[in-house]
Amino acid sequence: MLKFFISICFICLFTIGYAQSDSLTIKQKDTSVVYKQKYGIRFGVDLSRPVTGLLATDYSGIEFVGDYRLNYKLYIAGEFGNEKKTKQETLYNFTTSGSYIKLGVDYNTYANWYGEQNSIYVGGRYAFSSYSQTLNSYQPYDADRYWYADDFPQGSVVPQEFDGRSASWLEGVVGIKGELFANIYLGFSARIGFLLSNANRDTNFHDLFIPGFNKVTDGSKFGVGYNYTLTYFLPLYKKTKKPKKEKVKPKEQELEK
Repeated sequence: MLKFFISICFICLFTIGYAQSDSLTIKQKDTSVVYKQKYGIRFGVDLSRPVTGLLATDYSGIEFVGDYRLNYKLYIAGEFGNEKKTKQETLYNFTTSGSYIKLGVDYNTYANWYGEQNSIYVGGRYAFSSYSQTLNSYQPYDADRYWYADDFPQGSVVPQEFDGRSASWLEGVVGIKGELFANIYLGFSARIGFLLSNANRDTNFHDLFIPGFNKVTDGSKFGVGYNYTLTYFLPLYKKTKKPKKEKVKPKEQELEK
């Protein structure tokens, strides 16, 4: 009976020792695991502009968006688009038409699980727009309404075009992108722009709308905008990303010794 009990003890000790050595081997293998991250181009369109064009007869526009992943957090990003907008004010009617381009970077603040590429990001853009303004009709404003008590003085309905205009601005961006299906992403971003150059304010007909920047107001250089994007991610290659090594505390090091 004693021999049987001793044999059982030896078997248990052998099993425990083997399990410990096996767990050490697994830990060593886990520390050497290499995770591969996808890198490529994501491109698509802004959905809000075509939808606005369908709902409003005085607007048409399209915007293409894209980004390219530089590292785990940083992306090169940009937008290119065209807009045409007609606006009726109290005294005048005008049409703005032109194109714009925006280039900059996005920084992803969201910690993805392995294999995911969702984003909660902040970023910046430098933007440039080239466009023309057409004054379709206008009526002069008369502060003395003695002769025109019920109406404004007769103006003009002959269109006047002011072409060759341009503007540039800096743009701050906050947005999100989430994967709907495999490599298909839906996103939203809000933007605030600050005009750097716009010499057309001093002309006879200053800018009231700039493609890509949105509405221009007197006494302010700020503009706001947004977009809703649908994009496709095209993987080009993969880069390895090793997991971070956990720091061993002094007490744990002494116990290991």
